[in-house]
Amino acid sequence: MRDVHFIKELEGKNIAVVAMGLSQIDFHLSQAHSIFFDEVWAINAMIGILPDIDRAFILDPMSRFLDTEDAGGMTKMMREKLPQSYFPIYTCELDGRVPSAVEYPLEEVVSSLGCSYFNNTVAYAIAFALFAKVGKLSVFGVDFTYKSNMHFAESGRSCVEFWISKCIDSGMSVSIAPRSSLMDTDIDIKEKLYGYHRLDDPKITYQDCDGSIKVCKWSEVEVEEEQKPVGIINRKDLTPVEPSNY
Repeated sequence: MRDVHFIKELEGKNIAVVAMGLSQIDFHLSQAHSIFFDEVWAINAMIGILPDIDRAFILDPMSRFLDTEDAGGMTKMMREKLPQSYFPIYTCELDGRVPSAVEYPLEEVVSSLGCSYFNNTVAYAIAFALFAKVGKLSVFGVDFTYKSNMHFAESGRSCVEFWISKCIDSGMSVSIAPRSSLMDTDIDIKEKLYGYHRLDDPKITYQDCDGSIKVCKWSEVEVEEEQKPVGIINRKDLTPVEPSNY
């Protein structure tokens, strides 16, 4: 049975999606600095990490964790946590051993959004937020690549960025953890605009106080040098726990 009766309850809400990448630290810092959300959605093994969870998304069948060793190091933890979970876990197939498992409303989401591009669990969660008409989405721990190891990359980034773009087009406010590579968030602001980054005085984009996106030369940013913006939206040097908005 697909649980879709609550969808109206999520309309306009402020949601945090927290996955397993290193930028999840920005979520924990946000909590420490009293930045809260209407709901927190855990991705996969984060069900064993986050203290308070409203929904979880684990699109693999529960049998992957309960019957096989395919999940590697997270297997033991998932076998312990899945049967005890008190929050809905959206997945591809119900399993009686996990009472809180809920079948992901795939048919409804695809029919409503007119797209079926899903190659990872985070993409399903973001599409779900769009389907539910969430007002603001903050994404933590969704990294895919890391500056410290440019030879490593997880698959699925393009799919997640595709769904983020659809959320932005819908009018939803989307924020990305400042340490995440998603949407090039962790790239120096002077390096973000290809071509312009080669200029002595590169053009940058940033969010003004009224929420609009501004384009200007780096030298034209009217703040003290040490307070110049380093992200598309927020100045991470001033507000290190705030995700960058789009």
